[in-house]
Amino acid sequence: MEKIDYLIIGTGLAGLAFALKVADTATVIMLTKTWADESNTRYAQGGIAAVWDKSDSAEEHIADTLQTGAGLCRREVVEAVVREGPRRVEEAIEYGVSFSRNTAGDYDLGREGGHSRRRVLHAQDHTGAEFVRALLEKVRANPNIQIRERHMAVDLITDSWLARRKGQLPPFFSTAKGVYCMDLDSGSINVISARVVLLCTGGIGKVYLCTSNPDIASGDGLAMAWRAGARVANMEFIQFHPTCLYHPLAKNFLVTEAMRGEGGVLRLADGTPFMNRYDERRDLAPRDTVARAIDTELKRTGAECVYLDMTHKSKDFLSQRFPTVFTRCRELGIDVSTTPIPVVPAAHYLCGGVDVDQHGESSIRNLFVVGESACTGLHGANRLASNSLLEILVYAHRAAETSKARLGAISFAEHLPPWDHGNATDSDEQVVITQNWDEIRRFMWNYVGLVRSTRRLKRARRRVNVVKEEIRHYYWDFKLSGDLLELRNLATVAGLIVESALRRQESRGLHYTLDFPESDPRFLKPTVLERDFNW
Repeated sequence: MEKIDYLIIGTGLAGLAFALKVADTATVIMLTKTWADESNTRYAQGGIAAVWDKSDSAEEHIADTLQTGAGLCRREVVEAVVREGPRRVEEAIEYGVSFSRNTAGDYDLGREGGHSRRRVLHAQDHTGAEFVRALLEKVRANPNIQIRERHMAVDLITDSWLARRKGQLPPFFSTAKGVYCMDLDSGSINVISARVVLLCTGGIGKVYLCTSNPDIASGDGLAMAWRAGARVANMEFIQFHPTCLYHPLAKNFLVTEAMRGEGGVLRLADGTPFMNRYDERRDLAPRDTVARAIDTELKRTGAECVYLDMTHKSKDFLSQRFPTVFTRCRELGIDVSTTPIPVVPAAHYLCGGVDVDQHGESSIRNLFVVGESACTGLHGANRLASNSLLEILVYAHRAAETSKARLGAISFAEHLPPWDHGNATDSDEQVVITQNWDEIRRFMWNYVGLVRSTRRLKRARRRVNVVKEEIRHYYWDFKLSGDLLELRNLATVAGLIVESALRRQESRGLHYTLDFPESDPRFLKPTVLERDFNW
């Protein structure tokens, strides 16, 4: 059994920022199932929202966030993140993050949907990649931090789980003790004991057929936390990004919302703009409004996509401000300075997650969750564009400060049992994984997408229960693989989304159902799910 002070699962911005703050006084291991620079963060194009210009104010940023959140934001969280945010951004700059500047030498502030001011700092249109570059360089230079690539966490170990395993009554409050971890190259499963565990495994986009997320976004941390007994909240609120590139050779490629912030206009195939029919803010409306508008137009016209028109801007401007989008489109034969970009909505961001307090701690003691895997209450029923990176920096800082203050009082587990393979054998039925993977993504897209109904959700619940049962039998009969672990996690996440959506019998923010098309004040509260272990 290996012992470590801090175990961090994930190497995106949340994990990197947290690691740098705790490693000065402790030992840290970071696990990633692929490579250290591969994370949801890496693909964040737009930027980070913060009050930076003197003409802006915290009050305006708070108001924009609350309005977009459709009544479900935790106001104290919004105020804390917005007011602490600029200092955390300054720290990022001190770490070496380089944001774009204008001709006057000042930071170039973008504006995105839902913002009343220009307050989005960005590194052209690859802000997330710039954060990863700068912080990963610092992490790799720190001798107290180990990064283990191609290592995937299997399950959390808690004192409650250990008690149940022995047939004992578990403690009232559960405490994290470590994890089982799989070396994806050798197949071996090791046990790591940790004083503090941080989950920051990113999003759940791969639960849907169409997503802007990378292939790694399978909700691993969230599913592990749920299996361990952590509360989850607001899982029904899935943000569908309105503009993903529609092209047979473009997989999961996001067309940044900042393009609409620079005057981009959404048009039908015949050139007709349509957002004026859905919102007075037109193309600068929040993402949920824009995504549903596009979905409505696609269903009304039978078209396969709509078009984002940036032809009012020069080629020089577009290539310098949006080099990632410009280059990728050019590779596919699209000159965005002369030709509108074909786009469709796709699953993009989870506004819910593991329920955490204002320090990022879950309902399991010493288990912290930061980033898209967490539900802090900042986003409410709909995330304001570019608030996510800000939330990460603030909560990574808070989680680090809280855990550092108590680290000396946390003892290691005396003994954690090794992984039990049981009678598992090598699988000769890999088709079970591919079939169930495909089925989950298709029924989630068709039944639990942008527009829902009670009938569709109940269909999805029946299907996800059947799939989960098939996976359960397969899981214990055959030796583990990375694909099987991801499939198990996806099925868990799908079930949580469906159950949460069924419980919210209204339409609010990102959750829209045909059976309850209006908002209902009775549901002006988070949807919280708790696992029943039948004790």
